[in-house]
Amino acid sequence: MAYRVGGGAAIARTAEDDWVGPVSAPPLVPKLARNSIESLQPSRHPHPRCIEIDCVRHLIPPAILKIAAQRAIEADVGADRVLITWGILNEDTYVAALAASLNMAFEPLSRMPRRRCPLPDHQLVDAMKTGLLPLFSDDGLRFVVVPRLVDSRRLIALATAGGDLAWRLCLTSTAQLREFVTTHAARDIAHRAVNELQQRHPDLSAMGGLSPLLLFLTGALATTGAAIVAPHATIMTVELVFGAIFLAWTGLRMLGLLSERYIRRRPRPLTDDRLPVYTIAVALYREAAAVPGLVQALRELHYPLEKLDIKFVLEPDDRETRDAIDRMQLGPPFEIIVAPPEGPRTKPKALNAALPFARGSFMTVFDAEDRPEPDQLRLALDAFAAGDERLACVQARLTIDNTADSWLTRLFTAEYAGLFDVFLPGIAAWRFPLPLGGSSNHFRTPVLRRIGAWDPYNVTEDADLGMRLARFGYRTGVISSTTYEEAPARFGPWLRQRTRWFKGWMQTWLVHMRSPLKLADELGMPGFVVFQLVVGGTVLASLIHVLFAMLLVFRIANSAPDDPAARMALGLYTAVLMSGYAVSGVLAFVGLFRRGLLRYSWALLLMPVYWLLLSLAAWRALLQLLFSPYRWEKTEHGLARTSRLAGGPSQR
Repeated sequence: MAYRVGGGAAIARTAEDDWVGPVSAPPLVPKLARNSIESLQPSRHPHPRCIEIDCVRHLIPPAILKIAAQRAIEADVGADRVLITWGILNEDTYVAALAASLNMAFEPLSRMPRRRCPLPDHQLVDAMKTGLLPLFSDDGLRFVVVPRLVDSRRLIALATAGGDLAWRLCLTSTAQLREFVTTHAARDIAHRAVNELQQRHPDLSAMGGLSPLLLFLTGALATTGAAIVAPHATIMTVELVFGAIFLAWTGLRMLGLLSERYIRRRPRPLTDDRLPVYTIAVALYREAAAVPGLVQALRELHYPLEKLDIKFVLEPDDRETRDAIDRMQLGPPFEIIVAPPEGPRTKPKALNAALPFARGSFMTVFDAEDRPEPDQLRLALDAFAAGDERLACVQARLTIDNTADSWLTRLFTAEYAGLFDVFLPGIAAWRFPLPLGGSSNHFRTPVLRRIGAWDPYNVTEDADLGMRLARFGYRTGVISSTTYEEAPARFGPWLRQRTRWFKGWMQTWLVHMRSPLKLADELGMPGFVVFQLVVGGTVLASLIHVLFAMLLVFRIANSAPDDPAARMALGLYTAVLMSGYAVSGVLAFVGLFRRGLLRYSWALLLMPVYWLLLSLAAWRALLQLLFSPYRWEKTEHGLARTSRLAGGPSQR
């Protein structure tokens, strides 16, 4: 008769328990393992008897069991986890079989009343990390154990060693425990996702008010009043101050250009058994079209699937994306987390909702359209191993994949090349605080929890988190691994995305400037100056660029040639604008050269137009900051018409 185990292949069995039919490996199986399974060649190496799968030997062909046992040795995991991750065996099927073999009960938890669990809600959430849930029964306190989250062999040894502890244990699956926790601890999960940072560090939350904004507006009003009383002196002073700030911002970019040495590091040959569990979180909203490509990219990572913990975080009303995932019938290591409806609907809140369930000692964030290079996780671990415990985050280099879609995507590609391939690595070389990119940043998970994780009220949570890491005394590095992203090809989506980014950078500057002296003390004076130029200077440069451009045109059209003040102002405007264009152009050119993309460098001639568009986005962001500070303008993905990555190495 035929069995279908865990949604995997149909396995034909005879009454004598001899395998007689072919096995088609499920899509989740790693390529090498898939080839081994489909050819059914047993390992030549000796392997121990994996007692954790004795309970299911009657369900699975011996050849597959041998391959799974060998893989368990290679990855230093239980063979049960191998079979479950490969899709050969459903976890519920395995847990029920293991429970029966140990004379334990299988507890589905679906009808278990909340009052039977003595843990308060904030500790109930932590049960997902420990795999252990206490419950009161008629016989006293018992413990529900998830074999996949603990060492199955230890569990078996405990149950068969005698004593009075084993009878207090019953077993359940990861999905059953997750459903119990998310149902009964929903309020605590929502509270953590929305309010934890505000309660633990209220001065670092964007929800706590933006008091420096009042000071900024007061200064603007005072400047306006001074301009009415003494217009020429006020205008000249403002011009000089803004010009000096803009030139300092340009100088920092030049420092980044001159400081970075482009050295591509290769990961050390760590074997799978030495790798830790790694959590990947992806916040999805209206991303049904992007799901298949995302899943394929994650499957192609050069990392053992048995040690991946992938969380897809969905919004409660996003039925379309949920259906797209359900159609793919994803099993471990993929899990779905539903973000709470409370609070703002933002990416950082969704990531916060996933954090309590993260099992990895390291964690990274990807976006729906991301295509990371397969070695990225190993490169990140290599960087962490080479640094000290203060290195809490490493940022991969982002690049645009759909470069050929439009002139906007070409300029976007040049901008990212200058930022992620030149400027940020150069600043990281000085150990200055870095604003993170919104994707492909890799964290030590305990540090992420320690500093309050993401700010759900900051619409550019990445820049804020990078600065908060620095304030807590941690460092951020840059690794030579690339993630390909999709950029908006049309002006409308581009403007909405840039508005959100600028608004978040404004929020970040205002939040961290609530206590300037404390900020300077925590970052040190060099870090404080870099913060002002990187975060505040980027926003200010975009706001004043259009004003400088208009004043330059006005001076050229109306200034008398023999007026010294007019000549000085004209020289200032010209120096500010030209130096900004020149340094940004050189950064982008060097980045394009390193990427082998000089064929797109002609787009740099459009930089003045691009900067005017950036000014428009910055002013739009300022208005939104005043009237709708927490509004999240969603960027649609899956619209790209071209792909450098799909075009092969020659197109990269």
